[in-house]
Amino acid sequence: MSASEQVDPRGLRVAATITAAVLALVLVTPAPVNVILLAAQVAVFAVAALVGLRRSPYAIFFAKVVRPRVGAPPSFEDARPPRFAQMVGLGFTTVALVAFLLGATTAGLVATAFALVAALLNASIGLCLGCELYLAVRRLAPVDA
Repeated sequence: MSASEQVDPRGLRVAATITAAVLALVLVTPAPVNVILLAAQVAVFAVAALVGLRRSPYAIFFAKVVRPRVGAPPSFEDARPPRFAQMVGLGFTTVALVAFLLGATTAGLVATAFALVAALLNASIGLCLGCELYLAVRRLAPVDA
């Protein structure tokens, strides 16, 4: 696996922490501020999922500000599961954003809360629900002969 397919797991936790903070703010701030914050988070998820984890604003922050202070990681992880997790986060936050824009506030709050719980689990104990979903899907996928 090439270096571009590897990520620093500490950076993933930092990104999850920032994501959790943004999503918590979405839940407690009034419109239109919450919609603007949510749209920004959707954009961050989109960059990470579609362009690559290293291009995400949160990953750039980690690389430039945090990593120089904490040094190199003891090991790296496969980027595919967390990139899939970013796609899952993109899905939930996109649903939330569309719901808010259509006036379905309750649906927007629920979808945001689901994404927040996932981000909090990752940030606090390192449990990446999207990564676990990726691994489950891979186990269920047929093996090429």
